[in-house]
Amino acid sequence: MSTGTLAIWQQFSGKPGGKWAFSRLLCFKAPYFGSIRPRFVALRPEYCEVSIRKRRAVLNHLGTVHAIAMCNMAELAGGTMTEVTVPRTHRWIPKGMTVEYLKKATSDLTAVATPESRPDWSAPGDYRVGVEVKDQGGEVVFRATITMWVTAKSA
Repeated sequence: MSTGTLAIWQQFSGKPGGKWAFSRLLCFKAPYFGSIRPRFVALRPEYCEVSIRKRRAVLNHLGTVHAIAMCNMAELAGGTMTEVTVPRTHRWIPKGMTVEYLKKATSDLTAVATPESRPDWSAPGDYRVGVEVKDQGGEVVFRATITMWVTAKSA
């Protein structure tokens, strides 16, 4: 597994303000994610949980969380989970994402990313990541499947 991102999480997450600092560091590395102001809740191989607050900057014309804000959140959770799950000898890149908007998102949200299957790391291939976004009441408002293309790093 990739130890860099996970090691930083493990170093920061248990300290006061550490989860906030980790979230800011990750958004510094990938600035677009900063637009949703994510907060990492949990991170380990095969699991990532990220939350966002319902605030004006992520709303649509209906006053609910915008669909693309939820896509952004799903890609962040899915990509970070993949980063700490794939072997250090491999690299990955998102290849595609299928999404379902199930219900209006009227509150703060939490996204959880987990693998949909156990990959065979010995050959290049697709790694499918499932992401569910829930509202504060625990109802799923959005679901995504992100296909990651995973290959061994060049020697």
